[in-house]
Amino acid sequence: MQRQKFLPPLFPLLLMLLAYACANRGQGPTGGKKDETPPRVLRSTPENNSVNNSKKKIQIVFDENINLEKTAENVIISPPQKRPPAIEGHGKVLDVTFEEDFEENTTYSINFGNAIVDLNEKNPLKDYVFSFSTGNEIDTLRISGYVINAEDLNPISGVLVGIYSEADDYSVFTRKPFLRIGRSNEQGHFSISNIKAGSYQIFALGDLNRDYFFQTGEGLAFTDSLLRPYSRIEEMRDTVWKDSITVDSVRSYMGTRFLPDDVLLRYFKEKKERQYFVKCERKEPHHFSLFFNADADSLPHIRPLNFDWQGKYLLEQTQGFDSLGFWLSDSLLWKQDTLRFEMSYLKSDSLWQLRPQTDTIQAIMRHTRATRRQQESRKSEALSISTNLSGSFEIYNPIRIQSKEPLLHVDLSKITLKQQIDTNFKALPLNWQRMDSAGMFFEVHYAWEPEKSYELNIDSAAFTSIYGKVNNKLGNNKFKIRSLDEYSALQVLLEPFEAKAVIEVLDSKDMVVARRPAAQKGSLFEYLKPGDYYLRLFIDENGNGIWDSGDFGLRRQPETRYYYSKKLSLMANWTFEETWKLETKDLLKQKPAELRKDAAKKK
Repeated sequence: MQRQKFLPPLFPLLLMLLAYACANRGQGPTGGKKDETPPRVLRSTPENNSVNNSKKKIQIVFDENINLEKTAENVIISPPQKRPPAIEGHGKVLDVTFEEDFEENTTYSINFGNAIVDLNEKNPLKDYVFSFSTGNEIDTLRISGYVINAEDLNPISGVLVGIYSEADDYSVFTRKPFLRIGRSNEQGHFSISNIKAGSYQIFALGDLNRDYFFQTGEGLAFTDSLLRPYSRIEEMRDTVWKDSITVDSVRSYMGTRFLPDDVLLRYFKEKKERQYFVKCERKEPHHFSLFFNADADSLPHIRPLNFDWQGKYLLEQTQGFDSLGFWLSDSLLWKQDTLRFEMSYLKSDSLWQLRPQTDTIQAIMRHTRATRRQQESRKSEALSISTNLSGSFEIYNPIRIQSKEPLLHVDLSKITLKQQIDTNFKALPLNWQRMDSAGMFFEVHYAWEPEKSYELNIDSAAFTSIYGKVNNKLGNNKFKIRSLDEYSALQVLLEPFEAKAVIEVLDSKDMVVARRPAAQKGSLFEYLKPGDYYLRLFIDENGNGIWDSGDFGLRRQPETRYYYSKKLSLMANWTFEETWKLETKDLLKQKPAELRKDAAKKK
């Protein structure tokens, strides 16, 4: 009789566990907690904060392999160097080799910003500063604060902030590099370290050419008073976090506070642009354009060289004369392939001074391969006319009419505006206004009534262009004015009242929707569409109704902006009354968080 073999009761369970283990071999080790620790300095040669140093090579050793990222953007060296030192990282070692001779009895500091990161996880060693002195002592004082955009109070990153010891020489900013510098981060915060005791001027600078002093065209900021850095011992508080959102404890200790630490620099660009001629463009035989880089106070003088155009053209111009269009009304002119002329105008020199300039310009017509039939078709086509009308029309809008070519004649008897009353139409007076120099843009104004229907009819040949083209009939332009129930209104009262204030209503993109001067009994903003809005104002010092930037030559600060800290959610058919208690302090925190952006990145 054959003996029966049997398996122990636990054997099937062991087989299952073995099969599971084999099936999961491909997963490999799951790893530990992600490394979030930045590199740590072990030692350096010379030591940090050493004195009487003459060695041009600095070597810093870390506890792990490092990498360097964007050193040109991150690393700040004081005093600033015309020839930047060589900064190299290899393994656990960072080398800095200075190219310039050191100054005597001077403290040097290297702020690495976020340039030093570990090799694998890219954890930055934030704002690590290495300092040494060529004399017997290290300067230890510090100035810190924020840089914000004067126009919209956004923080600005990447801006240099520097100081000068020349207390009475304001022009030093235009001819001499900073004594010591810092750079603003994404929150606009800056810090200038290792400063001697004394009095200093402070400036912010958008240093385009990296020469560490101001040149016309660069952004800047300045204060109206001198700064005197100092320090004091006071109780400090340090927050200990369990994780990124949970506070473990708040630790108090006695420490050194460096002041001032709340310097606010309102950064601006002067309203100055280089004036120069950009180009001449001739896309059509009968029209050419001249483009300039900036606004001018007057038109250029043009002297024809191979043609006579006296009384044979119309000029289309922008308000600042930076774009000029010339419409030629004589066929003998537009049949010329090349129109040559001398143009005299004012051009900026290297010092930004306007100087007389005369250029010879050629307006050349580049011929296309259009067939004769296509050319004849273009000549016989109707004059193109467009309007801004739609089925639902805003109560505050005028009717805008645009012609594609300058008009020689407008027959108002062929243009009618009517209001619908029951089934009939009542003729209305036509308030016709020309809006440009060339006769291409027109407006019709009327006090529209809410929920009423209107009709604009433009008959054929109502418009005749300077080239003899006439329009086709543009009839049945029916439109209805929105109901007042579809709008919101906002009444803003300032406390205390500021007579020079101009109040602006902004949308969620920080763009101006409406603007009104401040009124003693409140400024009323009507016909706002329901939605979310914000408030901003500026102090209109010169009374011109617009915000004005600063001027360094005149030592004039930009006009001050303020933001209302709350969002306003307006509902239809409702008038909201808001009292704005104007706070003249802490501009840094006034702007609502949802509107605040890094101005450098915004641009």
